[in-house]
Amino acid sequence: MAMKQVAQRSLRPEAALLRKRLVPQHNTLAQATVQARRWQSNRAESSSYQPSVSQRAGADSVNFPGAVNSKFTSTMRFQNPAENTAMSTYRILDADGNVVDNTRDPQNAPDKEILQWYRNMLTVSIMDIIMFDAQRQGRTSFYMVSAGEEGIAVGTASAMDPDDVCFLQYREQGVCIQRGMTLKELMSQLFANKDDVGRGRNMPVHYGSGKHKIFTVSSPLATQIPQASGAAYALKLQRMMDPNVKPRIVTCYFGEGAASEGDFHAALNIAATKSCPVVFVCRNNGFAISTASIEQYKGDGIASRGLGYGIDTIRVDGNDIFAVREAMIEARKMALEGNCKPILIEAMSYRVSHHSTSDDSFAYRAKREVEEWKRRDNPITRLRKWMEKKGIWNEDMEKEARASIRKQILQEFSAAEKVKKPALRYMFEDVFEEMTPDLKAQMKELKRLIETYPKEYDVSQHEQGIKSLD
Repeated sequence: MAMKQVAQRSLRPEAALLRKRLVPQHNTLAQATVQARRWQSNRAESSSYQPSVSQRAGADSVNFPGAVNSKFTSTMRFQNPAENTAMSTYRILDADGNVVDNTRDPQNAPDKEILQWYRNMLTVSIMDIIMFDAQRQGRTSFYMVSAGEEGIAVGTASAMDPDDVCFLQYREQGVCIQRGMTLKELMSQLFANKDDVGRGRNMPVHYGSGKHKIFTVSSPLATQIPQASGAAYALKLQRMMDPNVKPRIVTCYFGEGAASEGDFHAALNIAATKSCPVVFVCRNNGFAISTASIEQYKGDGIASRGLGYGIDTIRVDGNDIFAVREAMIEARKMALEGNCKPILIEAMSYRVSHHSTSDDSFAYRAKREVEEWKRRDNPITRLRKWMEKKGIWNEDMEKEARASIRKQILQEFSAAEKVKKPALRYMFEDVFEEMTPDLKAQMKELKRLIETYPKEYDVSQHEQGIKSLD
């Protein structure tokens, strides 16, 4: 009993601190009461289950807490997913750039903006080719191409507010460019030079930008998904405490391979139960490294999993930038409605590139299949065909755009490659507000080793060289 009282006393300060954090300061007790009631009301609205009495006599459906309005039946039947029709895939343009539904205008943006989307997709495509070749030449260590998926990245990013928060995987160069990251910023990250905002601490294609609300990409697969749910919940709490805060969402990108990780399931579950304003964008490109989707899972893709977690879900043609953008516009609006809720978008595409520069995809799929996808359908050619039919694009404009974009990329490539690497001191900074004694000792030891074996450690390529360790 005494131990229980001690435990209760020890928890009280933390409980008081939690209340202080969640509930703003109030001038009167009445204001505090109103805030508390609002908090309880919002919590109640976030759950489809409401406390009730036990099963009523003569009821024709389940009233247990674990199921909602499930009708009773005297027929025993195991449901087989193969008997259900697969979820449909939303599209606006077909592979030839024709509008599928002639009764509607697919254009929800001015021509100038659409032309910029196209240029952004071209930029990603051309940069991918240049950087892939650069890795083969030994000028960079690693690269991941996003060929065939440019429309998903640019289309979704075009529908977001600049203050929305993004968690990327590693085929979202289009998101970075659409949200305003410059070629210099991207190249600085790829070459890990002193201008890299991450100070050279990450592998290439692990982009991040506080200015553009993009969390830095992590190498471990799917870790960004639960992080996105938590960030979305934080944004929700922020608005609950201060309604004047601008409503924002979190957008989280990942591939269908990442959806096989446990983090995916934990993230969707907490996002659904806590009604978090997050839009999950799954790029289902058919392959998780060397594993085809048919070997990854049974059932109707990734979209069916969203329904299983009680999440509003749509499947969209990822090669159709109009469809992707329109789905994202609606998803963002739905995510912020009422008490907020998560949305899942499964964007269907085909990975026409190798998984990375460390992969040879022709070891597990036919080259003819890849070439057929390149020729037949991709987001860039589909939008180009639509623009040509509309009369806002032609062959001369295509040649000029490709030439100018390639020139810009090569200029930034050449400049970034020559910039010095970050100072060695950065290896020990930014973890703590002030460097700890242990870190200072490690930095001193590194300096001693470099001075002892100068031929083994050439630090001239780093900014300030060994002097940065003083």
